[in-house]
Amino acid sequence: MQDKSNATAAATPGHTAIAASIIAAALLSTLPSGAVWAQKFPISPQQRATAQQTAARGVPVADLAPNAPDTYVVKRGDTLWAISGLYLRQPWRWPELWGMNLKAIANPHLIYPGQTLYLDRTGGYARLRTGGANETIRISPRTRYESLSDTALPTLNPQLIEPFLVEPEVVDELAFEQAPRIVATRGEHTIMGNGERAYARGSGGNPLEMNASTPRQWRVYRNVVAMKDPGTGEILGYEAQYVARATLVRGESEQESPAGEGKVQVDLVPATVELSGAKEEVRPGDRLLPAAKQGFVNYVPRAPRQPVDAQVVSLYGSSVLRYAGQNQVVAINRGTQDGMEVGQVLTVLSGGQHIQDKTDENKATIKLPSEVNGTAMVFRTFERVSYVLLLRVNDTVQVGDHLVNPK
Repeated sequence: MQDKSNATAAATPGHTAIAASIIAAALLSTLPSGAVWAQKFPISPQQRATAQQTAARGVPVADLAPNAPDTYVVKRGDTLWAISGLYLRQPWRWPELWGMNLKAIANPHLIYPGQTLYLDRTGGYARLRTGGANETIRISPRTRYESLSDTALPTLNPQLIEPFLVEPEVVDELAFEQAPRIVATRGEHTIMGNGERAYARGSGGNPLEMNASTPRQWRVYRNVVAMKDPGTGEILGYEAQYVARATLVRGESEQESPAGEGKVQVDLVPATVELSGAKEEVRPGDRLLPAAKQGFVNYVPRAPRQPVDAQVVSLYGSSVLRYAGQNQVVAINRGTQDGMEVGQVLTVLSGGQHIQDKTDENKATIKLPSEVNGTAMVFRTFERVSYVLLLRVNDTVQVGDHLVNPK
């Protein structure tokens, strides 16, 4: 349903964000349950406690970024990560930035373009507030759903993270071999576009039938590659190569047809899947795995509570490339069993390799020190491995590089 008029909130000093939050809360109450759930981003008790403590006095001025602006108008396209980095030396300290304005912003994810941020540095502590004496927030006409999902700032640029929320898949080798398989493509031609169809059968005596317990959304994968721990050589799981999305439109069946002399022939008819989002051609032998449920697109950056010393296992998307750069994805040898969670921020360390000292007459082997190379965030976890997005790196990242607690 479309709003027919502009919603305008005139605010007194320090109250503009409160007015915006009230409007947002009113809109939330009208959304379907699924839309409301999409805005319930995780805030841990530890983060809330940190924010409340910070709100009481602010953060030390010394912890501000060198060029933290006195005022900043939030723009469309901004992210919470970028704004946090604008004000704090370490962007992962978002709870402190949120705490600086805890009274005005009850939910750190309800910050909107058009709001003005004011930095108060009195008493050796910095406090961030929104609103001003003459500021007015205007919400343009749009559907009630879009007014939240399209306007509230995300933590990260969604374009960087969304393609990877459903693509990486870590399985065990046996599960992959027993997954339904593509047996034919229509006309046996290369399939790349949306809407093309392919045919599949179940494996291990389990036909791919169309019933209440069978998923409708699948992903097509090819080849499983062993993910080995760089330190121990132990296999942590198998990464399947993403090929395409698939929707089950018709299940496997048996069809009777005359075979002559009064006999009846029973033919096996494979299931039909409709393909989309293909990165490569779909081939017979490719496997179908149920589509993972998409997690939150918006994350709350935070430091891990437990000590972390992880290593890069692989660079996602290529078995040929040796180096990864900023905004690329790598897998690390720590997972849920090690306490890894979505949103955790890690420091990337590079170097530390062993080399031969050619200036030594004995050609001794020495180990170079590790150097801080950048920052990464965990965005998808499995039992023994996790995928992280390289948010900022000064140099390339390769297999074997370490990721540790942020410093």
